[in-house]
Amino acid sequence: MDMNKTNPRIKTRHVNTGAPAFSVLPTCQVAEGAGRTTRSHFLLFQPDSCRTGREEMGSCWDSWVEEALRRLDSRKVLRSVRPVFVSSQEARPATTGFLFDSEEGQELETFDGPGIWDRSAVEVEMSEPTFKKWMQDTSSLGEEVLDVPVADKSSSTFKKLLLFSSNDYLGLSSHPTVRKAAAKAAQEYGMGPRGSALICGYTCHHRLLESSLAALKKKEESLLCPTGFAANMVVMATVGCISSLLSNSGKPLDNEKVAIFSDSLNHASIIDGIRHAERLQEVKTFVYRHSDMTHLNSLLSSCKLEKKVVVTDSLFSMDGDFAPIVELVELRRKHGFLLVIDDAHGTLVCGENGGGVAEMYGCEKYVDICVGTLSKAVGCSGGFIACSKKWKLLIQSRGRPFIFSTALPVPVVAAAHAAIAVAKKEKWRRNLVWRRVRDFFSFSQIEIWSPIISLVIGGEEMALLASRHLLKAGFHVTAIRPPTVAPNSCRLRITLSAAHTTADVKNLVNSLAQHIMLPPGDSFAKFSPKEKKRNGSEVDSSYMVISQSKL
Repeated sequence: MDMNKTNPRIKTRHVNTGAPAFSVLPTCQVAEGAGRTTRSHFLLFQPDSCRTGREEMGSCWDSWVEEALRRLDSRKVLRSVRPVFVSSQEARPATTGFLFDSEEGQELETFDGPGIWDRSAVEVEMSEPTFKKWMQDTSSLGEEVLDVPVADKSSSTFKKLLLFSSNDYLGLSSHPTVRKAAAKAAQEYGMGPRGSALICGYTCHHRLLESSLAALKKKEESLLCPTGFAANMVVMATVGCISSLLSNSGKPLDNEKVAIFSDSLNHASIIDGIRHAERLQEVKTFVYRHSDMTHLNSLLSSCKLEKKVVVTDSLFSMDGDFAPIVELVELRRKHGFLLVIDDAHGTLVCGENGGGVAEMYGCEKYVDICVGTLSKAVGCSGGFIACSKKWKLLIQSRGRPFIFSTALPVPVVAAAHAAIAVAKKEKWRRNLVWRRVRDFFSFSQIEIWSPIISLVIGGEEMALLASRHLLKAGFHVTAIRPPTVAPNSCRLRITLSAAHTTADVKNLVNSLAQHIMLPPGDSFAKFSPKEKKRNGSEVDSSYMVISQSKL
């Protein structure tokens, strides 16, 4: 069929590859119309000589990848996955109450204390091959579990471990109501429409969850994203695009750009989002010292740009300390900037109602945009942005990571909606998390501020060694190394959950004491080099050392 005759807007071009050895069958047809370009499928015929050249190039790529991996290994930054098997708790307790969900029109099962199912959130098993690879610090792609007879578990085949590295702070991932919500949605709707939210992936279930999250954060609206990482990328991309949209030429002049002030220890997703906006020449970035409000005030005062944004983690994932929200609000009043916080680790954990760090400090109405995740205390997967109606409309119109991502599956959305409702009812879960924080301090005399405990070791080898000793003792605690943290600040990152017991925490501290020289009770600040004393000066981490004799 002659496409030129059937559609006059389409012109046919013959594509010349510039390589006589290749012939294109059929001709690539380029459609020019309405500002769009489409191409028909075409085949490339490759003689043996050309195919050989391609195979040689493939061999070159293999050698380049091998050399890249060798260099990563020499720097001790080659990463591995260590597959675990989730324990199954099938015992069913007597129901202690029901919460009627008016939005879903159904009753949700709730309880007034922990159940046996909660242990699934912190108890896992690891195959013997995986355990050996971890103990030997051997790199792994996880393939060793493919040959493990899962149906026939025995004590000799699997190693039982207690998780102190999960972000499931409330233990909701294993809650019967959350499980039931996911299963019911999967049975009734499958995964739901598979498309982006702007095409067909947005359902009534997504709308209900967004309304619940907006209410939790006391914002007009919220917007679901595929991950928390994507949510931060979306916000930074949208903030940057304002300078282009408001520029007469479509490309902002230097004095039209957005000034973004970012904490030096912000999450990688914030950093990557800012870098993307920088590549588009839409923003100018200023990095202030971690939680240093004097430095931030100085940068804000000297900045001549009109559009200013301050972005920070609310609870820092690798250090366990809080951003100075009250001081940030005071600076916001002074300088009139847009305040954006990433409340990934604070949502459902902090505040009387689980509204997060801003609620805990009574500053919710002064936070303009709050980014969160459904993969931590909510116990599910996904991310969200809580904001005003205007910001939501702009974000869903210009936020590329949102626009070009498939919407969350309906079962995940239904499970997250149930988890939010359960967390509101079962407030004892939040109380238990903070009780575990007090337990850790009581047993270790290390003062901490949150369920995230950062024990800075220093060098990579010693951090890995400490992690392996805890693994041998039955505790899943990973060593955090560069590029996640700065060089020579490798650490053990411990997280506490409502699913842990006082005995769990006591046993962990006892195991730590066997392998790590804990500091005196008054030297708790020595554990984290990024924590601040009240006068704002950084503290030394030299007291956090490994006992060579005990290792």
